[in-house]
Amino acid sequence: MAFAPQEVAALVARRLAERTGEFAVIGLGRSGVAAARLLRKAGVSVYASDAGTSDGMRDAAAALEREGASVDVGMHNLHRIAHAAAVVVSPGVPPTAPPLRTARDAGIPIVSEVEVALRLMPALRYIAITGTNGKTTTTAMVGHLLRALGHDAMDVGNIGTPVSEIALRDPAPAWASLEISSFQLHDTPGMLPDVGVLTTLSPDHLDRYDSVAEYYADKKRMFVNATLPSRWVTTADNTDVHELVRAVPGQWYHFSTRRTDVEAWYDRSTGQLMVMGAPVMPRDDLALAGDHNVANALSALLSVMVADESHRTPEARVAMARALREFRALAHRLEPVSERGGITWLNDSKATNVSSTQVAIAGMTRPTVLLLGGRHKGEPYTSLAPALRRTARAVVAYGEAGLQVHADLASLLGTDVPVHLVPAGASFEDVVRVARGCARRGDVVLLSPACSSYDMFRNYEERGREFARLAEALG
Repeated sequence: MAFAPQEVAALVARRLAERTGEFAVIGLGRSGVAAARLLRKAGVSVYASDAGTSDGMRDAAAALEREGASVDVGMHNLHRIAHAAAVVVSPGVPPTAPPLRTARDAGIPIVSEVEVALRLMPALRYIAITGTNGKTTTTAMVGHLLRALGHDAMDVGNIGTPVSEIALRDPAPAWASLEISSFQLHDTPGMLPDVGVLTTLSPDHLDRYDSVAEYYADKKRMFVNATLPSRWVTTADNTDVHELVRAVPGQWYHFSTRRTDVEAWYDRSTGQLMVMGAPVMPRDDLALAGDHNVANALSALLSVMVADESHRTPEARVAMARALREFRALAHRLEPVSERGGITWLNDSKATNVSSTQVAIAGMTRPTVLLLGGRHKGEPYTSLAPALRRTARAVVAYGEAGLQVHADLASLLGTDVPVHLVPAGASFEDVVRVARGCARRGDVVLLSPACSSYDMFRNYEERGREFARLAEALG
């Protein structure tokens, strides 16, 4: 049985309110554990399972059992899942996983940890941020601005802290800045934020989605409950965003680094960030490089101002300008990690798609050695060639995607920008050594890999930390 999103949201909300039946939680990562704990705190019967068998998994299972949950590690009880009141899925579990196929075949509603937590925090006010690029930095900025205005606010969701964890807090925060990925949106049918933000759109996750259209369709799920009073903030600089939200009801606000006929823009003639008709701060006061970070700041300022009238006063503007002056680059996002021998090392490990890497290259003003590779996500790398011809000293192609990177770029870049292919099976230290050998005094060595990290690392954070360590050791 297939349910419409609103039907899923209503059904799960009713079963949560009635505390009837057993909720099955699939995946015992941080979000799954938090969801299981929250459901138990709410008096809901819980069955949790994970195919993994690590020591950490077993410790999490034991802790949940002490809180009254029934837990399996190393297996999923498909019969039990097929008779659950609802299934709560972690974002890392693909839709093709056997427990989710079982639930769909049995007509069991499937929702995310975010959906459950939001239903159990009806008083929470939140600004939801999604998009292909810029969403994590924007989420951090929004939370930073809300706290600067005196709110009890937390950054949650795909940025790292599950929404269920803040729902377990007593008292729960009044506000949240919620980063929500396409995977989470797929299973969050009840979303209706105080303000919804769509930063950018470009192809991504084509290793999980069959097409760009399918990926964009999940992004559009943020607007599934839109009404005329809904408030939305989007970029005016991306055609795909404009097409995606066409005809979505609501009050619309736009930001741009190219246009001035919008609610938030960068006035290049005066160097000011302008929001709702008045300057907020000079661009030079923002300690982040690149127009993409100007766009992130504009979207954060605009969404916070739109969220509540009290955020638009002169005093609020001064407080937010002061807060943005203090804001610094997030880890793994064009983060300077070393300056040795006249060479700057930048960690942009979070750039896991081609468009993120394009943004990074566009911001480079010095000759750059680019580390490009990891696990291929289905996108060609050819679109990077024009920017690389402008600024790159060399490209180091590595990891599972190394051959594809070399095939896409070597002939396009020719001898002007050599593409060095690191042999399959080489260590990441070998990769960084090759990059160091290409760099000269005054250059930048940039890790902006346009790929996931899973061929060599558990996540992009681990990749970024190892790059930073090697930069210090080899620089």
